[in-house]
Amino acid sequence: MTDPETTRVPRVAGTRSGRHRHAAPDEDESESRQTTTALVAVDSGVVARRGRHAAVSDDEADVRELYPPDAPKSRAGRNLPAAIGVAVALAALVLGSLFLYRPSFVIVIMVAISYGVYELVTALSSSGVRVPLVPILVGGIAMETAAWQRGPNGLVVALLITIAALVVWRLADGMAGYQRDTASSILVLAYLPMLASFAVLLDRADDGVARVITFIAIVVCSDTGGYAAGVLFGKHLLAPIVSKGKTWEGFAGSVLACSLCGGLIVTLTFHHSWWEGVLLGLALVVTATLGDLGESLIKRDLGLKDMGSLLPGHGGLMDRLDSLLPCAAVAYLVLTAILGS
Repeated sequence: MTDPETTRVPRVAGTRSGRHRHAAPDEDESESRQTTTALVAVDSGVVARRGRHAAVSDDEADVRELYPPDAPKSRAGRNLPAAIGVAVALAALVLGSLFLYRPSFVIVIMVAISYGVYELVTALSSSGVRVPLVPILVGGIAMETAAWQRGPNGLVVALLITIAALVVWRLADGMAGYQRDTASSILVLAYLPMLASFAVLLDRADDGVARVITFIAIVVCSDTGGYAAGVLFGKHLLAPIVSKGKTWEGFAGSVLACSLCGGLIVTLTFHHSWWEGVLLGLALVVTATLGDLGESLIKRDLGLKDMGSLLPGHGGLMDRLDSLLPCAAVAYLVLTAILGS
């Protein structure tokens, strides 16, 4: 027979195990209250991530171990400390090569462009496009060497020879997809080695160090001004179909930063009129923005978020070269018009 003293009355809403509502809570209820208190102490972000199917832990420490808080991110979604560290390291590499031994800057460009070509060719191969890597790498090095040694004429000759080599090389693999692959190969050649060769032409001038630093500084101002203005004020998307991260407010910040930077550098360094520097800044900010959007369009078409993961906080190397490459060509043309060759 069951002992009457150990018999429990079934729980009913509004009662505690059949006892008077003012009776002291039993041991089970004390544990339940402690568990509830621990769970309430967990921040709302942790509770939200558990969802309805997640197991309920017994104390706050267990819950936090199972659902650790996310690492802090910037408002723009980038790992800002890593991005700044990488940018500083790249700047030190470029400036060191320019000031210590100018031809070493050409070597830096060759290495960067070769890796950028590898990233882009790998990305294109994911969609079935066959771009011959070897002739582009060899031709790219030849183009930059010719630009340094012979100037624009040498660049043109090396470009034409490389295009011919690409056509013949791809022809050996058969006619299936030949036109698509050949067109893509020429695009890669023009987008990376050819545009990068204009940075070599900038460095080749007597005041080449100042010209290279000028164009890089203005592009950096474009990125920095656009980033800051976009994070603080960005509301209206610049090109919503192509990129969700660019806004008209960010573009306005880039225009302001580039105009100020261009005007100051051209006035103080080259002793020309301020409006010529503003013109240079405006030309580069438009080119940098189009370069960013152009690469975003390629990545969108290929279904990629980044071209790679080489640079923490930035993505692939191509994600840093997208605005620098076209700006090198425009900077060469504008600075040659202003300062001469």
